[in-house]
Amino acid sequence: MKIEADAIVVRYAGGGPPALDGVSMEALPGSLYTVLGPNGSGKSTLMRALLGTVALESGRALLDERSIGDWRRGEVARVVGAVAQTESIAFPLTVRELVGMGRYPHVGRLSAESDADRAAVAEALIACDVTDLAARDVTTLSGGEFQRARIARALAQRPVALMLDEPTASLDIRHQMAILELLRLSADEGMTVLLVTHSLDLAAQFSDRMLLLSKGRVAAEGTPANVLREEILTRVYGWPISVARDPDTGAPRVAPLRRQ
Repeated sequence: MKIEADAIVVRYAGGGPPALDGVSMEALPGSLYTVLGPNGSGKSTLMRALLGTVALESGRALLDERSIGDWRRGEVARVVGAVAQTESIAFPLTVRELVGMGRYPHVGRLSAESDADRAAVAEALIACDVTDLAARDVTTLSGGEFQRARIARALAQRPVALMLDEPTASLDIRHQMAILELLRLSADEGMTVLLVTHSLDLAAQFSDRMLLLSKGRVAAEGTPANVLREEILTRVYGWPISVARDPDTGAPRVAPLRRQ
């Protein structure tokens, strides 16, 4: 599934400059596409625009070359797994029940689980290392455990595309790498993965292409080597940043520098 933004403009109520100002991008099937940028640069707004949950002032958001406005919400839920930046649970729910909610777009809330549904949930629990937590109430989880359970719910949908906003936030190093390797494998197997993250160095190791936003506009777009350049990052983040090359992989290695 191709995910595309065509000159998107989003402006929130209350005036001020647009949250997104003429942003275009294209994530192709079988790729891991990363959206980067400082706080307030429009990353989360772009994901919401692509999912059709925020109104566009102009431009188009498209899934498989079809405007997001032409998709029914149930259709989107069956083909796109989404993990928002934050989420609260208002009622008692086990991890197994939360992950099982990923099957709702396919079977409905009141339908009995099939063997295929149970297999999808079990695979997602294993993939995100939360099988041992399946019986736990989600309100008792740490931030990182809850994040992994939410990613498992999206995977249980067995979608053709994934959109994730800061999925590795709150995770320790082991689980950050495990989730990113899982997303990379999913892309290699044909899924379209759109990842919003602040982790420049980790994103460089896994991404095919990147979009760097600054104040709602495109600051750079392309391969990690073309986007993660010292002069670009220093200008966009307003902080001195060093970029070296990994001697084994050739991927950019990004490090902020101390100001003298």
